[in-house]
Amino acid sequence: MTAVKNHIKIVGYGTHLPRNTVTFKDQTRYRVVENEETQLSMAVKAIEKALEQAGLTIKDIDCIVSASAVGVQPIPCTAALIHELVAKGLSIPAMDINTTCTSFISALSLMSHLLEAGEYHRILIVSSEVGSLGLNPNQKESFELFSDGAAALIFEATEEERGVISSLQRTWSEGAHDTEIRGGLTSFQPKEYSDATKTHYMFDMNGKKILLLSARKIPEMFKEFKDKSGLSLSDLDYIIPHQASRALPMVMRSLGIPDDKYLNIVQDYGNMVSVAVPFSLCYALERNLVKEGDTIALMGTAAGMTVNMLAMKL
Repeated sequence: MTAVKNHIKIVGYGTHLPRNTVTFKDQTRYRVVENEETQLSMAVKAIEKALEQAGLTIKDIDCIVSASAVGVQPIPCTAALIHELVAKGLSIPAMDINTTCTSFISALSLMSHLLEAGEYHRILIVSSEVGSLGLNPNQKESFELFSDGAAALIFEATEEERGVISSLQRTWSEGAHDTEIRGGLTSFQPKEYSDATKTHYMFDMNGKKILLLSARKIPEMFKEFKDKSGLSLSDLDYIIPHQASRALPMVMRSLGIPDDKYLNIVQDYGNMVSVAVPFSLCYALERNLVKEGDTIALMGTAAGMTVNMLAMKL
C-alpha cells in the first residue's frame, strides 16, 4: 500500500449554486442574477454549510484560504474580504492561492504540508466564481460553457493513515495566452477601458489550441504522476477531474481511464472554473460515489497552461 505523506481528513463540506439557470440545448448552466447574489455571498453560504456539517464554528478554523481564479477586487486578497463576512474581529490568517481553474488542487497540496508540519490543525478552503459576468456573448464556445457557484471544504490534521499521497503540478507557458482576461490590472489598466478595448476585459479562450496542447502534454504527465505516487490506475477507486468542457471523455480516454471510473457532470453544471473540482468532490461525497477509505485522484487543467494532479486517501 502506498504511504500517505500528509495526514489530513475532510471534516465538513458545503456548496452553493445560484437559483438562476440557463440552457443551451441539452446543457444546463448556473448563472448569478446581478444585484441578487455575489461571489462573496455564495462563498459565505458554502462556508456556512461546511461549518454546520462539521459541527464547528469559524473560531475552530486556523486558516482561511480562498482558492478562486478571479478575485473580487485587485486589493485586498479575496480571502480577506471573505474573512470580513465570516470572521471579522478574529485574527485567523487569510490568504489567496490562485492557479485559476486548478486553484483548489494547488491550495490543498500546499496547505496539506502545513497541516502535516503542525503549522495549522484545521483549515478551510473555499472557491467561489461568478465567471459569467466576464463572458463575451460573441464567443459562443466560452459563453455556453461556464457556470457560477461556490464550494468549501474543511480539512483537519489527523493521525489516521489517510490524506494526501502525492501531488504534481506542471506549467507549459506556450499556452499562457490561449485562456485569459487581459484587462483590469497593469497590462490593460482600468483607465484604458473603452468600447474599442472592452473585449480585453472579457474572458477570451481558444479551446482548440488548449485541447491540442493538453493532448500532447497530459498523457506524459499522468505517467509521471503515477510513477511519483507509486499508484497504478487500478489503485485509484475514483478520479475527479476538472469539468473543463464536453471534450472531457476524449481526454480521459487518452489516459486509459474508463467511463465508470471518473465523474463527468459537464452537461448538468458546466465549467465552474476553480469551483469545478471542489464542487465535484462534494458532489461525489454527497452521493456516495466516493467514501472513507477510497483512494481518489483530483486532476485538471488551468490557464497558464497549468496542470495539477493529486492523489488522496479519504
